Amino acid sequence: MDILSPTDLHALIGVTDTWCISLYMPTHRIGREQQQDPVRLRNLLTAAEKELSDCGLRQPEIQELFRPAEVLIPEKDFWQHQSDGLAIFLSSGFSQIYRLPSEFEELLVIAKNFHIKPLLPMFERGKKFYVLALSLNNIRLFLGTQDIINEIELNIRSNIEDMLWMDDPQRYVSLHTAPNIAGGAQGGTAIFHGHSVADTEKANVLRFFRYVNQGLNELWEDKTIPMVLAGVDYLLPIYREVNTYQNMLREGIIGNPERQSLKELHEAAWQIVRPVLEADQQQALDKFQQLYGQQSKLATSDLKSAVKAANFGTVETLFVPLDLQRWGRYDAGINKVVLESEPTPDNEDLLDFAAAQTILNSGQVFALPREELPGDGDLAAILRYAV
Repeated sequence: MDILSPTDLHALIGVTDTWCISLYMPTHRIGREQQQDPVRLRNLLTAAEKELSDCGLRQPEIQELFRPAEVLIPEKDFWQHQSDGLAIFLSSGFSQIYRLPSEFEELLVIAKNFHIKPLLPMFERGKKFYVLALSLNNIRLFLGTQDIINEIELNIRSNIEDMLWMDDPQRYVSLHTAPNIAGGAQGGTAIFHGHSVADTEKANVLRFFRYVNQGLNELWEDKTIPMVLAGVDYLLPIYREVNTYQNMLREGIIGNPERQSLKELHEAAWQIVRPVLEADQQQALDKFQQLYGQQSKLATSDLKSAVKAANFGTVETLFVPLDLQRWGRYDAGINKVVLESEPTPDNEDLLDFAAAQTILNSGQVFALPREELPGDGDLAAILRYAV
């Protein structure tokens, strides 16, 4: 799987050429469908070849454009290491290929700019969260998104016995150990009778968690990422007593994380962080509905008005439908939008144009299924000021 960054998106938006070819298709990680993926790419390239040939492009020029994608078709290793979707961007002297965790519909767009709208949900899906798995035997930290989760290597003593022994060997004797108890894994760990913590035992755990919290504070690069605690119920409140990370969520994952698979931890954490990560979108939707209901000039569902506003950098937030294109041209010289019924090499999807211009002007864009689009038009926009 490849990583698509905001820098990558801006680079794609910045490409302007006579022929910009955008190809999207679903891919498969295993099974019979995986064997059909090279055929799907071949069919898309064949369709693109016909369009370009009909526009007068010569065969050697088409072959030169297609070469970065053509070489992939016979590569078995490439197709055996796929994610859920493939996005390919081709123009003269430029090519980018992304294997992404998004189930794209098959789509071919040939224009003077790359078609970026199907990529936009990736940036919502790519929002990050931490999972801090608490165990007296092993502290683990994970960084996840909606699609993936990976463990972060920690440069601290992650076992309470190791920390207490190295910190103060004399006081270490106050920590009673046993070979295997509930809440532990292999090896000795602190004994907590009936899930209650005796004063001495709790003091040791507090010392351990203060040490962990201090070590993590030296690790954080972005302290705005939400964090979810995972652990048995009596450990979570003890860690919260010493925690100094500002964006720790109130709800945690209850249970021994050493007995949970990575997939189980990921799914449980996503259920907790999802409303938090989607809050920006919901707040923007609520704001648009309020302005639109008040017939404010700061909200519009008119395509032509939104395209013009996006070009002038006055769109604060834009909502565009993923499964819809509106073909046409924007003439910046006379500030005029012309709608057309079919795609041609001289026009583009105006919804995509509005999204790209909004991003370039530091606005926020949400790409939604058509049925979730607010308002009563082909898009919805909140303006920074009335125009």
